[in-house]
Amino acid sequence: MTEQYVMDLQEVDESRTAVVGGKGAHLGALSRMDGISVPAGFCVTTDAFRRIMAEAPSIDGLLDQLSRSDPEDSEAVRTLSAEIRRTIEAAVVPDDLAQAVTRALARHGDQAAYAVRSSATAEDLPTASFAGQQDTYLNVVGPAAVLRHVSRCWASLFTERAVTYRRRGGIDDRTVHMAVVVQRMVAPHASGILFTADPVTGDRKVATVDAGFGLGEALVSGMVNPDVFKVRGGEVVSRAIAAKQRAVHALPTGGTREVAVDAQHQEQPALTDEQVVRLVQVGRRIEAHFGRPQDIEWCLVDDGFQIVQSRPITTLFPIPRADDQENHVYVSVGHQQMMTDAMKPLGLSVWQLTAMVPMHEAGGRLFVDVTRRLASPAGRAGLLDVIGKGDPLVRDALETVLDRGDFVPSLPDAAPAGAPADGAAAPIPTDAAIVTELVERSRASVAALERDIRAKTGPALFDFLLEAFEEHKRVLSDPLSIQAIMAGMEATWWLGDKLQEWLGERNAVDTLTLSAPGNITSEMGLALLDVADVIRPHAELVAFLEGVEDEDFLDELAKFPGGSEAREAIEAYLDRYGMRCVGEIDITRPRWRERPSTLVPAILDNVRNFEPGAAARHFEQGRRKAKEKEQDVLSRLRALPDGDRKADETQRMIDRVRTFIGYREYPKYGIVSRSFVYKQALMREAGRLVRSGVLADEEDVFYLTFRELHEVVRWNRVDDRLLQQRKDAYRSYQALTPPRVLTSDGEAVTGTYRREDVPAGALIGLPVSTGTVEGRARVVLDMAQADLAPGDILVTAFTDPSWSPLFVGIAGLVTEVGGLMTHGAVIAREYGLPAVVGVERATRLIRDGQRIRVHGTDGYVEILP
Repeated sequence: MTEQYVMDLQEVDESRTAVVGGKGAHLGALSRMDGISVPAGFCVTTDAFRRIMAEAPSIDGLLDQLSRSDPEDSEAVRTLSAEIRRTIEAAVVPDDLAQAVTRALARHGDQAAYAVRSSATAEDLPTASFAGQQDTYLNVVGPAAVLRHVSRCWASLFTERAVTYRRRGGIDDRTVHMAVVVQRMVAPHASGILFTADPVTGDRKVATVDAGFGLGEALVSGMVNPDVFKVRGGEVVSRAIAAKQRAVHALPTGGTREVAVDAQHQEQPALTDEQVVRLVQVGRRIEAHFGRPQDIEWCLVDDGFQIVQSRPITTLFPIPRADDQENHVYVSVGHQQMMTDAMKPLGLSVWQLTAMVPMHEAGGRLFVDVTRRLASPAGRAGLLDVIGKGDPLVRDALETVLDRGDFVPSLPDAAPAGAPADGAAAPIPTDAAIVTELVERSRASVAALERDIRAKTGPALFDFLLEAFEEHKRVLSDPLSIQAIMAGMEATWWLGDKLQEWLGERNAVDTLTLSAPGNITSEMGLALLDVADVIRPHAELVAFLEGVEDEDFLDELAKFPGGSEAREAIEAYLDRYGMRCVGEIDITRPRWRERPSTLVPAILDNVRNFEPGAAARHFEQGRRKAKEKEQDVLSRLRALPDGDRKADETQRMIDRVRTFIGYREYPKYGIVSRSFVYKQALMREAGRLVRSGVLADEEDVFYLTFRELHEVVRWNRVDDRLLQQRKDAYRSYQALTPPRVLTSDGEAVTGTYRREDVPAGALIGLPVSTGTVEGRARVVLDMAQADLAPGDILVTAFTDPSWSPLFVGIAGLVTEVGGLMTHGAVIAREYGLPAVVGVERATRLIRDGQRIRVHGTDGYVEILP
């Protein structure tokens, strides 16, 4: 095939990204749109880049070294990438390639001024913009200078920041090639950037225009602050005019210079309101063409707009699909489930199929549409009350939307307020036998599932699983189970309110619930202490575990003294808790049974930090403290007016909370137990698909929905392009932060605590477990990498039940996500750990190793000097 080194912009569109790069493809598409003005020019294609790379064979060896280097070794990346750039820039451009470029320049004016701009094939993609990662050169005059700057653009594919960006995105350096866009320069009166969606809030109906005088380089480099206009519904709704003291202009002989703006012009708007609205109209047409919000670079020339770049805004959180054009308000499921990471398609779809309410996917996360509940007065009050008890930030965000008045429609209550159609259920008695019965029901249901699924394969398995999902939902909706959960929660709330009212004591209930019986999650943490007791006496065994790097270590234990007993203890632990893992609501996450090495750091921490018998002592100490607190509270209440009645009511509620609060954790354990059975059956099918050559890897099934996987199993074929698209999308979703509340306009609504009772500079959160503790902050994002010492305070994004084994050895807890009754809060109270949750950006504002003070009673964290 004959190489094509140059293509005119008018010859290309989005389908030619592999030839002209992302920027070139977008500019070509724009140049073919009626009514959109793009400076004339051409692209030096990726064929030219490949030719240059072939002319410099030493680059292959350098790329090999770069691929083998440690991604964390910034010095190696810097040195190797600089050597690659020098090699490319030193390469002699072959005559035929140089002639192709000079002929294109002759067509457009060989002595005109040009912008020479890099256009990589992994640039301006829907999932990664690569903005600013390669180089642009302005006002380049003459063929020799253009060719020299084309070489510099080729070399800029290997700037340190571009290489690092690709590595973070999982993109192989060898798969990316560089084209170069060469366009006629324009001399703009003003230039800047148009975002067709608000880049801060995500609101798709608000466009933002940044504008300054002269060339856009002044804005991009941060030399000046721009004028900022916001446009909604064809009107400028806000404007902030900056003092623009400097501008960048082109020089007649080439290059640019920075100039001072006349004092009388500095605070004049760079654009009129009419021009801003007209520019946004142009942007909406471009957005419609590309099918997603755009980040557009523009120039104002003679009262007309020239578009010099358009790329997707990749930082916006996607919006759940809706079947209508009505307004919708969505609440994050992940914030309630303590798992805000992106989920893979199989995990999303299984959770949707087993959920009690419809859930909507966006950005690899799940959301519940609460619009109808917000629309009616009774539904709104009930929803805000329940959500406010759990996560005040979600409540505040919802109230922010409601305060606008026109976003959520008003609907009448479906039934008289406070009168459920089926009547209120009678309260259950305070009887531990109820909990015993519920636990047995759950175990029997899981055992029946394990028994019945064994013989199911192929399409019959999927039919069986659909029936199992209905049983899953029946278990979740068991009225007695829901009553038991609510009995514990309502008793907790009652004690919190009444003891503060009567005794002026906040959070007394935290102590009253220490070592509550039957809490499967707190038992899980204590049980790992018992495992450590088996291992601790054997130094060789401990030394072996300190070097564990793979999942075969259990088979090696028998070689060491005490190894057989250690394996038996670990296996017993995995039999009871091996279905758990971090992010366990996603069925695709590796379970402890599948990856037991995840537990080794926690086991070793327990070996180092605790004495034998710590689990039993810990539980007994908590039980004794709870009993002492109970006696203290009751005696103080009896001393009050009407004290006997208050003490008797409180005694009943203490008995009730200790009977039922431990069960709060069991339904989740049952869900995860069932989910692991589903996963094991699905992975057996995945293994068959790999053996038959349909899939390359068993974990490819994670990127298919449940129904898609059913079809693959039925027909023994898969769409490889779909798998790759899903993998690319998942990678991009991992970089997004899900909002607590999201509207159908795309606005991510962030709630605030609206508190003034905290010290200046403190990080505000939700108090969920009483007490104050000071210690070393350990910022841990991966449980398997935790290295904790006694007295440390764990700071992390979220803690689902799988983090509980770490709780036994820490002094306090700080998380970014959480509520009063979420798992981390419940277990922190169970273990008596001061805890503050819902601290926005805690893992970024608190540095690992800093000393902090956690105020678990008052709900804030101080960073100490």
